Amino acid sequence: MSDSLILSLEGNVATIRLNNPPANTWTLESLNHLEGLVQDLNDNPAVTALVIYSEQERFFSAGADLKLFADVSPEEARPMAEAFGKAFEALTEFKGISIAAINGFALGGGLEVALACDLRVAEKQALLGLPEAAVGLLPCAGGTQNLMWLVGEAWTKRMILLGEKVDAETAARIGLVEEVVEQGQSFSKASELAQKVTGQSPDSVVACKKLIQMNRVAGRDKNAAERELFLELFKGENQNEGVKAFLEKRSPDWHYD
Repeated sequence: MSDSLILSLEGNVATIRLNNPPANTWTLESLNHLEGLVQDLNDNPAVTALVIYSEQERFFSAGADLKLFADVSPEEARPMAEAFGKAFEALTEFKGISIAAINGFALGGGLEVALACDLRVAEKQALLGLPEAAVGLLPCAGGTQNLMWLVGEAWTKRMILLGEKVDAETAARIGLVEEVVEQGQSFSKASELAQKVTGQSPDSVVACKKLIQMNRVAGRDKNAAERELFLELFKGENQNEGVKAFLEKRSPDWHYD
Protein backbone atom coordinates (compact mmCIF):
# COMPACT_ATOMS: atom_id res chain seq x y z
CA MET A 1 0.00 0.00 0.00
CA SER A 2 1.13 3.56 -0.67
CA ASP A 3 0.55 6.58 1.53
CA SER A 4 0.90 8.76 -1.56
CA LEU A 5 -2.70 7.92 -2.53
CA ILE A 6 -5.47 8.30 0.04
CA LEU A 7 -8.78 6.60 -0.78
CA SER A 8 -12.09 7.68 0.79
CA LEU A 9 -15.62 6.43 0.18
CA GLU A 10 -18.80 8.39 0.85
CA GLY A 11 -22.02 6.94 -0.46
CA ASN A 12 -21.59 6.18 -4.15
CA VAL A 13 -18.61 8.50 -4.63
CA ALA A 14 -14.97 7.54 -4.13
CA THR A 15 -12.17 10.07 -3.81
CA ILE A 16 -8.44 9.60 -4.27
CA ARG A 17 -6.24 12.32 -2.80
CA LEU A 18 -2.78 12.66 -4.31
CA ASN A 19 -0.45 12.82 -1.33
CA ASN A 20 3.22 12.90 -2.33
CA PRO A 21 4.33 16.44 -1.42
CA PRO A 22 5.48 18.85 -2.52
CA ALA A 23 4.62 18.14 -6.19
CA ASN A 24 2.67 14.85 -6.07
CA THR A 25 5.15 13.10 -8.34
CA TRP A 26 4.39 9.54 -9.41
CA THR A 27 6.45 6.55 -8.33
CA LEU A 28 6.38 2.92 -9.38
CA GLU A 29 4.67 2.11 -6.09
CA SER A 30 1.97 4.78 -6.40
CA LEU A 31 1.23 3.87 -10.03
CA ASN A 32 0.78 0.21 -9.12
CA HIS A 33 -1.37 1.27 -6.18
CA LEU A 34 -3.59 3.42 -8.41
CA GLU A 35 -4.16 0.50 -10.77
CA GLY A 36 -5.15 -1.69 -7.82
CA LEU A 37 -7.43 0.95 -6.31
CA VAL A 38 -9.35 1.37 -9.57
CA GLN A 39 -9.75 -2.38 -9.92
CA ASP A 40 -11.11 -2.56 -6.37
CA LEU A 41 -13.55 0.27 -7.07
CA ASN A 42 -14.75 -1.53 -10.19
CA ASP A 43 -15.53 -4.53 -7.98
CA ASN A 44 -17.56 -2.39 -5.57
CA PRO A 45 -21.16 -2.28 -6.88
CA ALA A 46 -21.97 0.83 -4.82
CA VAL A 47 -19.33 3.06 -6.44
CA THR A 48 -20.45 5.03 -9.48
CA ALA A 49 -18.11 8.05 -9.41
CA LEU A 50 -14.49 8.87 -8.61
CA VAL A 51 -12.86 12.24 -7.89
CA ILE A 52 -9.08 12.65 -7.98
CA TYR A 53 -7.70 15.74 -6.27
CA SER A 54 -4.78 17.32 -4.45
CA GLU A 55 -4.47 19.41 -1.32
CA GLN A 56 -0.94 20.61 -2.14
CA GLU A 57 -0.79 24.39 -2.42
CA ARG A 58 0.72 24.69 -5.90
CA PHE A 59 0.53 21.28 -7.53
CA PHE A 60 -2.11 18.89 -8.75
CA SER A 61 0.78 16.72 -9.96
CA ALA A 62 4.13 17.36 -11.64
CA GLY A 63 4.26 13.88 -13.17
CA ALA A 64 7.25 11.58 -12.77
CA ASP A 65 10.35 12.37 -10.76
CA LEU A 66 12.90 12.83 -13.56
CA LYS A 67 15.66 11.44 -11.35
CA LEU A 68 14.17 8.04 -12.21
CA PHE A 69 15.10 8.55 -15.88
CA ALA A 70 18.70 9.75 -15.51
CA ASP A 71 21.47 7.37 -16.65
CA VAL A 72 19.16 4.41 -17.23
CA SER A 73 18.82 1.92 -20.08
CA PRO A 74 15.59 1.25 -21.99
CA GLU A 75 15.03 -1.92 -19.98
CA GLU A 76 15.62 -0.10 -16.70
CA ALA A 77 13.05 2.53 -17.77
CA ARG A 78 10.49 -0.07 -18.91
CA PRO A 79 8.86 -0.89 -15.52
CA MET A 80 8.01 2.77 -14.92
CA ALA A 81 6.71 3.29 -18.46
CA GLU A 82 4.54 0.18 -18.29
CA ALA A 83 3.24 1.10 -14.83
CA PHE A 84 2.17 4.51 -16.12
CA GLY A 85 0.32 2.88 -18.99
CA LYS A 86 -1.42 0.23 -16.90
CA ALA A 87 -2.47 2.65 -14.16
CA PHE A 88 -3.86 5.35 -16.40
CA GLU A 89 -5.53 2.92 -18.81
CA ALA A 90 -7.22 1.33 -15.80
CA LEU A 91 -8.43 4.80 -14.82
CA THR A 92 -9.74 5.47 -18.34
CA GLU A 93 -11.64 2.20 -18.18
CA PHE A 94 -13.08 2.83 -14.69
CA LYS A 95 -16.72 1.72 -14.84
CA GLY A 96 -18.24 5.01 -13.65
CA ILE A 97 -17.54 8.70 -14.13
CA SER A 98 -14.07 9.94 -13.10
CA ILE A 99 -13.33 13.62 -12.50
CA ALA A 100 -9.99 15.36 -11.96
CA ALA A 101 -10.04 18.43 -9.70
CA ILE A 102 -6.99 20.39 -10.91
CA ASN A 103 -5.91 22.95 -8.35
CA GLY A 104 -2.47 23.94 -9.67
CA PHE A 105 0.32 22.72 -11.93
CA ALA A 106 -0.66 19.60 -13.92
CA LEU A 107 2.40 18.69 -15.96
CA GLY A 108 3.57 15.58 -17.77
CA GLY A 109 2.17 12.52 -16.01
CA GLY A 110 0.25 14.93 -13.81
CA LEU A 111 -1.77 16.07 -16.80
CA GLU A 112 -1.95 12.56 -18.21
CA VAL A 113 -3.77 11.29 -15.10
CA ALA A 114 -6.30 14.09 -15.60
CA LEU A 115 -6.59 13.20 -19.30
CA ALA A 116 -7.36 9.63 -18.29
CA CYS A 117 -10.40 10.88 -16.37
CA ASP A 118 -13.78 11.52 -17.99
CA LEU A 119 -14.03 15.15 -16.90
CA ARG A 120 -11.68 17.86 -15.64
CA VAL A 121 -12.36 20.86 -13.39
CA ALA A 122 -9.55 23.43 -13.17
CA GLU A 123 -9.02 26.32 -10.80
CA LYS A 124 -8.26 29.63 -12.49
CA GLN A 125 -4.60 29.59 -11.43
CA ALA A 126 -3.93 26.10 -12.85
CA LEU A 127 -1.32 25.55 -15.54
CA LEU A 128 -1.45 22.48 -17.77
CA GLY A 129 1.21 21.04 -20.06
CA LEU A 130 3.05 18.05 -21.50
CA PRO A 131 6.68 19.28 -21.47
CA GLU A 132 8.38 15.90 -21.93
CA ALA A 133 10.05 16.74 -25.27
CA ALA A 134 11.96 19.56 -23.55
CA VAL A 135 13.82 16.94 -21.53
CA GLY A 136 14.26 14.36 -24.29
CA LEU A 137 11.19 12.28 -23.43
CA LEU A 138 7.58 11.93 -24.61
CA PRO A 139 4.18 11.46 -22.95
CA CYS A 140 3.92 7.68 -22.51
CA ALA A 141 0.73 7.29 -20.47
CA GLY A 142 -1.88 8.12 -23.07
CA GLY A 143 -0.99 11.78 -23.48
CA THR A 144 -0.51 11.82 -27.24
CA GLN A 145 -3.81 9.97 -27.71
CA ASN A 146 -6.12 11.34 -25.02
CA LEU A 147 -5.14 14.95 -25.64
CA MET A 148 -5.99 14.50 -29.32
CA TRP A 149 -9.49 13.27 -28.46
CA LEU A 150 -10.12 16.43 -26.48
CA VAL A 151 -8.42 19.32 -28.28
CA GLY A 152 -7.65 18.12 -31.81
CA GLU A 153 -4.40 17.77 -33.71
CA ALA A 154 -3.24 21.38 -33.87
CA TRP A 155 -3.44 22.12 -30.14
CA THR A 156 -1.97 18.69 -29.37
CA LYS A 157 1.02 19.58 -31.52
CA ARG A 158 1.33 22.99 -29.90
CA MET A 159 1.33 21.51 -26.42
CA ILE A 160 3.57 18.51 -27.12
CA LEU A 161 5.82 19.51 -30.04
CA LEU A 162 6.18 23.18 -29.08
CA GLY A 163 5.95 22.59 -25.35
CA GLU A 164 3.24 25.20 -24.80
CA LYS A 165 1.56 25.24 -21.42
CA VAL A 166 -1.99 26.54 -21.16
CA ASP A 167 -3.80 28.33 -18.36
CA ALA A 168 -7.25 27.29 -17.18
CA GLU A 169 -9.11 29.79 -19.35
CA THR A 170 -7.32 28.59 -22.50
CA ALA A 171 -7.80 24.97 -21.44
CA ALA A 172 -11.56 25.55 -21.23
CA ARG A 173 -11.64 27.35 -24.57
CA ILE A 174 -9.92 24.49 -26.42
CA GLY A 175 -11.89 21.73 -24.67
CA LEU A 176 -9.17 20.43 -22.36
CA VAL A 177 -11.22 21.12 -19.22
CA GLU A 178 -14.98 21.35 -18.78
CA GLU A 179 -15.17 23.81 -15.88
CA VAL A 180 -13.04 26.68 -14.54
CA VAL A 181 -13.58 27.69 -10.93
CA GLU A 182 -12.09 30.06 -8.39
CA GLN A 183 -9.08 29.05 -6.32
CA GLY A 184 -9.93 26.43 -3.72
CA GLN A 185 -13.18 25.33 -5.39
CA SER A 186 -12.12 22.54 -7.76
CA PHE A 187 -12.77 19.70 -5.34
CA SER A 188 -16.23 20.96 -4.34
CA LYS A 189 -17.20 21.45 -7.99
CA ALA A 190 -15.89 18.03 -8.99
CA SER A 191 -17.79 16.49 -6.07
CA GLU A 192 -20.94 18.30 -7.17
CA LEU A 193 -20.60 16.82 -10.66
CA ALA A 194 -19.91 13.37 -9.19
CA GLN A 195 -23.12 13.56 -7.15
CA LYS A 196 -25.12 14.00 -10.37
CA VAL A 197 -24.13 10.49 -11.39
CA THR A 198 -25.84 9.06 -8.32
CA GLY A 199 -29.18 10.07 -9.84
CA GLN A 200 -28.54 7.82 -12.84
CA SER A 201 -29.00 4.08 -13.11
CA PRO A 202 -25.59 2.53 -12.33
CA ASP A 203 -26.19 -0.13 -14.96
CA SER A 204 -26.97 2.52 -17.57
CA VAL A 205 -23.87 4.53 -16.64
CA VAL A 206 -21.61 1.51 -17.12
CA ALA A 207 -23.23 0.54 -20.43
CA CYS A 208 -23.30 4.07 -21.84
CA LYS A 209 -19.69 4.77 -20.92
CA LYS A 210 -18.59 1.57 -22.68
CA LEU A 211 -20.50 2.59 -25.81
CA ILE A 212 -19.14 6.14 -25.80
CA GLN A 213 -15.56 4.94 -25.41
CA MET A 214 -15.90 2.36 -28.18
CA ASN A 215 -14.89 5.28 -30.40
CA ARG A 216 -11.43 5.06 -28.80
CA VAL A 217 -10.74 1.40 -29.57
CA ALA A 218 -8.08 2.20 -32.17
CA GLY A 219 -6.40 4.53 -29.71
CA ARG A 220 -5.74 1.71 -27.25
CA ASP A 221 -3.27 0.09 -29.67
CA LYS A 222 -1.53 3.42 -30.14
CA ASN A 223 -1.02 3.76 -26.39
CA ALA A 224 1.23 0.69 -26.48
CA ALA A 225 3.19 2.33 -29.29
CA GLU A 226 3.65 5.38 -27.04
CA ARG A 227 5.49 3.31 -24.48
CA GLU A 228 7.70 1.54 -27.02
CA LEU A 229 8.75 4.82 -28.63
CA PHE A 230 9.33 6.24 -25.14
CA LEU A 231 11.78 3.43 -24.44
CA GLU A 232 13.47 3.88 -27.85
CA LEU A 233 14.46 7.37 -26.72
CA PHE A 234 16.72 5.84 -24.08
CA LYS A 235 18.91 4.37 -26.83
CA GLY A 236 20.05 7.83 -27.97
CA GLU A 237 22.04 10.60 -26.30
CA ASN A 238 19.32 13.25 -26.15
CA GLN A 239 17.12 11.55 -23.58
CA ASN A 240 19.81 11.46 -20.92
CA GLU A 241 21.11 14.90 -21.89
CA GLY A 242 17.63 16.40 -21.54
CA VAL A 243 16.94 14.83 -18.16
CA LYS A 244 20.37 15.69 -16.75
CA ALA A 245 20.16 19.26 -18.04
CA PHE A 246 16.85 19.70 -16.25
CA LEU A 247 18.19 18.24 -13.01
CA GLU A 248 21.36 20.37 -13.29
CA LYS A 249 19.29 23.51 -14.09
CA ARG A 250 20.99 24.24 -17.41
CA SER A 251 20.00 24.33 -21.08
CA PRO A 252 20.34 20.97 -22.88
CA ASP A 253 22.99 20.49 -25.57
CA TRP A 254 20.96 18.51 -28.12
CA HIS A 255 22.66 16.15 -30.56
CA TYR A 256 21.38 16.29 -34.15
CA ASP A 257 23.35 13.45 -35.75
